[in-house]
This record gives sequence, C-alpha cells and structure tokens, in this order.
Amino acid sequence: MFYGAMVWDPWLIVAQIVCLQCLYYLTLGVFLSFLVGTHVSHMSLVYFFDFATITSSTVVGWCVIASFLFSSVAGAGYMIYLIERAKKCLDFSATLYIIHLFICLVYGGWPSSVTWWVVNGTGVAVMALLGEYLCIKRELREIPTRYRSNI
Repeated sequence: MFYGAMVWDPWLIVAQIVCLQCLYYLTLGVFLSFLVGTHVSHMSLVYFFDFATITSSTVVGWCVIASFLFSSVAGAGYMIYLIERAKKCLDFSATLYIIHLFICLVYGGWPSSVTWWVVNGTGVAVMALLGEYLCIKRELREIPTRYRSNI
C-alpha cells in the first residue's frame, strides 16, 4: 500500500477490524489454553468474556491476566502487517477493546471488577504504544536500492 493520498475505503477498514479481532481472540485462545488449560479441567468462553475470571487472588486469575497481556503484545505485532500505519494504531487498538467490552457486556454484564479495567486498560495501552513503535520502526527502514555507490 502506498503512503500518499489515502482513499476512504470503509470495506478495508471493516476487514482490518475483523481480521485484527479474530487474530486477537485466536491468540488469546492459544495463550489461555496453555496457561489456564493446565490448571482447570474444562476450558470455556468464561475465561474470554467474564470479568470475574480476571482476578489477582488465584493462580488461574494470574494466568488469565498474563494471557490477556501477551495477546495485546501479539496484537501489536499483527498491526505491523494489517494496519501498517503508526497513526492508526491507537484507533484500531481502541476499537478492538471497545468491541471486546461490548461482547463482555452481552456475555456477563457490566465489568465491575477494578482488575478487569486495569488489565484491559493496560492491554489497550500496550497494544497501541507497541504497535505505534513497531510501525514507526518499519516505516523508517531504509528502502533498499539495486545499486549502491561507494561514496
């Protein structure tokens, strides 16, 4: 994609949001299955969308917290290839977590746990800031040329 004049393409934006959301939940599922699946007998969507599972009082709760934070780091890595622009990382990170909030509202009600808000606030900050850093680093790479002069 060229970085000149941007054309308003809502289908591209929706596709990027859907892809980022799907990759985030896929990664979260992998981390939850490795970290939480070893401590519980039955995995379910409760660990994805119920605010009560994000707690600092149990080992399983800490594993859920770690899974969410690792998934936000992975989400920043996905933004390098899906979003490609540093100035859009905050928008897409916030959109991902707002959609996650709405799914949590439907699944288990309003998240009344302070831990849930801290973990998800930290997750959106990590995803946005790390995504911006990685995208800026990629944008500022030197463009390889075919011939190099020995000056």
